[in-house]
Amino acid sequence: MSVIQDGKIFVGKSGKPEYLELKFGNRHGLITGATGTGKTVTLQSLAEGFSAAGVPVFASDIKGDLSGIAAVGEPKDFLVKRAHEVGLNGEYQNRAYPTIFWDVFGQSGHPVRATVLDMGPLLLSRLLELNEVQEGVINIAFRVAADEKLPIVDMKDLRALISNIAERGKEIATKYGNVATSSVGSIQRRLLVLEEQGADHFFGEPALDIKDFLRVAPDGRGVISILAADKLMEKPRLYATFLLWMLTKLWQTMPEIGDQPKPKLVFFFDEAHLLFDQAPKALIDRVEQIARLIRSKGVGVYFITQNPMDVPNTVSAQLGNRVQHALRAFTPQEQKAVRTAATTFRKNPGLDTERVIMELKVGEALVSMLENKGEPSIVQRTLIRPPEGRIGPVTAEERQSVIEYSPVFDKYDQTVDRESAYEILTKRMEGAQAEASADGGAAGGGWGDVIFGGNPSAGTGKARGRQPAGMGEMIGKELKRTIARKVATTIKDIIVGSLKGGKR
Repeated sequence: MSVIQDGKIFVGKSGKPEYLELKFGNRHGLITGATGTGKTVTLQSLAEGFSAAGVPVFASDIKGDLSGIAAVGEPKDFLVKRAHEVGLNGEYQNRAYPTIFWDVFGQSGHPVRATVLDMGPLLLSRLLELNEVQEGVINIAFRVAADEKLPIVDMKDLRALISNIAERGKEIATKYGNVATSSVGSIQRRLLVLEEQGADHFFGEPALDIKDFLRVAPDGRGVISILAADKLMEKPRLYATFLLWMLTKLWQTMPEIGDQPKPKLVFFFDEAHLLFDQAPKALIDRVEQIARLIRSKGVGVYFITQNPMDVPNTVSAQLGNRVQHALRAFTPQEQKAVRTAATTFRKNPGLDTERVIMELKVGEALVSMLENKGEPSIVQRTLIRPPEGRIGPVTAEERQSVIEYSPVFDKYDQTVDRESAYEILTKRMEGAQAEASADGGAAGGGWGDVIFGGNPSAGTGKARGRQPAGMGEMIGKELKRTIARKVATTIKDIIVGSLKGGKR
């Protein structure tokens, strides 16, 4: 028995072989279980199966263990025994799988970048944890950028744009709506915090070409893209927003193809609860929409989490292929999770599903996959097949070797900083200042000209043909006018006093 047989991935063995049919691979799935019960090994086995069938895979690697898929596994005794127990016998072989390592921070893999414009106002507001009013300011900023053709590429572009619309608050209020100064200050502070967390590594160019996740190796196996997420997990909101951005990008980019003999891409999303924790309804609706529609693009999404209750019902209803590892039930909440998990399966008269969930050993799982015309199979207690790649992480030297021989080596490693919103707005400001200086010098004639090199009493901060002044510029001008008036009054008093023979 091989890993791939008649258009099916061999998952493991119950009383019979259990398969995931490739034609249902884009119907999504859920892998759940307590820590240490074998979820990562199951994920690796399924990823290898899809790759062997020629399907590209993307998976987040939380602990670093999944990186071992890039190295040849070792025929350890317990793996050989498991292979024999599930019926692989002489067909079990250890081999490495074609892999590309990615890392948002560019340290443990090729950098993954997106532009701020690609992220969009909804996901950006989620990332910044903005309230409704602050989110409105972000939406205005994106609309102004579109109307004035200001590319928003990186963090400095966004900061410059937010400052610009704040300075032009009265000008843009009638067209776009009010921009509250307090909201702008709060957004700028949150952007600073986000930069401190490393988001400036993610926003920029060259932006990721989603086609690089759809590669097939020369031997016909799908390339497995592994995202190093150990450091990214320290910023859970950045991690969740990044993966949601990826799903959105796939949804927007890939063409409609309907049901196919096998998926175009399979996406494994580990620690999935981070996507839904304290998420607003608008965001959960977005996830549900993507999960429902992205399957027609040939993309399968598999959520991996500890508790099946981590995934909202509206999303869970889209997940047809299920693997449930052991759960513990020491508290009322955990007992409820066990009952919930048991009720999600098609009942097996020969199994007390709720009891079995708590009895499963490491490497065992309750398995129910879609079959026939798309209905779930009867749940079965299943021994999961052993992976062919290494169980455990690769070494730093092995990782670097994979990176250097990658088909995208040098494509993303150097940052490109082209002219965008920051540079355009800076030039506008410098041009306005130069024009204001020229206008002020031509007006001439008063005591203020002698003292300040310009005419402080001319205009109200809106010089001929120039852009409206910024807040700091207007305050400076008002200060100059005030000082000039006081100087002029003092000189007048001296002259009048001397004419009257007074002593000052």
